[in-house]
Amino acid sequence: MAVLDRTVLDRIRGSGPAGPKGARRTAGTGLLLALLATVVWSGSFVTSRALHDSVPPVQAAFWRWIVAVAAVAPFAVRETWRQRALIRRHSGFVTLAALLGVTVYNTLVNQAGMSTSAGQMGMIMAASPVVMAVYERLDGRRLGRRRIAGMAVACAGVLLLVGNGSPALRFAPGDLWMFAAMLSFASYSALLRRRPAEIGQLAFLLTTFVLGALMLAPAFAVSVVVQGGFEPTAGTVGPLLYVGVLSSAVAFFAWNRAVALIGAARTGIVYYLQPVCVAGLSFVLLDETTGPVQILCLVLIIGGVALGAGRARGGG
Repeated sequence: MAVLDRTVLDRIRGSGPAGPKGARRTAGTGLLLALLATVVWSGSFVTSRALHDSVPPVQAAFWRWIVAVAAVAPFAVRETWRQRALIRRHSGFVTLAALLGVTVYNTLVNQAGMSTSAGQMGMIMAASPVVMAVYERLDGRRLGRRRIAGMAVACAGVLLLVGNGSPALRFAPGDLWMFAAMLSFASYSALLRRRPAEIGQLAFLLTTFVLGALMLAPAFAVSVVVQGGFEPTAGTVGPLLYVGVLSSAVAFFAWNRAVALIGAARTGIVYYLQPVCVAGLSFVLLDETTGPVQILCLVLIIGGVALGAGRARGGG
């Protein structure tokens, strides 16, 4: 296993048997997977905002993960059963990942959608790559000058977006919930680097989805008793199916695989594109306007992503 791990790391870094071409393919695959997850998750912010007056946040989160379990289970049950001893051995890690990435993160996103716009949610979440990079730096990984410069440019665009073109930031109550969600997601992404390599991707997904739903169950029961349920209509079931199948099963698989291939910091740079995607979707679907200031800031974000996502040469 140690030899296998070194081989994989060598290929990712471009210094192993696969050489530079293999490293470029690995990096390209990782970046495309990160982009797929980012685009799909952008839609989940729009659906969270769309559901804010019809489905209580905890109930929306709980049903999201029930749908996700149903979507992943047919492909993952056999692998999960085979690896049950491994999963029990690493139960602490798996439980923490489920708490951060499943139970807490999405519930906070739904709570934020009650009192802030989808565009603002996407802008705040775009700060998560900075936190991911800090985690990686604390873990001893060298980020490189190009990547740091790209993050700085993209982060400047995000900050200007949040301040509506001004350095002075103004936060609604939902923005604070979104900041908490951002920290939870960044912590989850950083934690993925320590995922035991012997646990398969599908087994890991199914286990975290099940544990996350179980940890949400008590809060779900309280919400139903206190707030009542919601009416299952096309306007509520459709968005829940989207976040359950695409934003959970597909996007989490793609994101986890991207982090495994290229690391959380480099994967996180792609996540800066989320405000661009959210702004476009919220404009089309929710009539949230985008003005010249927003467009200028989005150009900064895209430029920072292009700068930081590329493979650095010679120092970073």
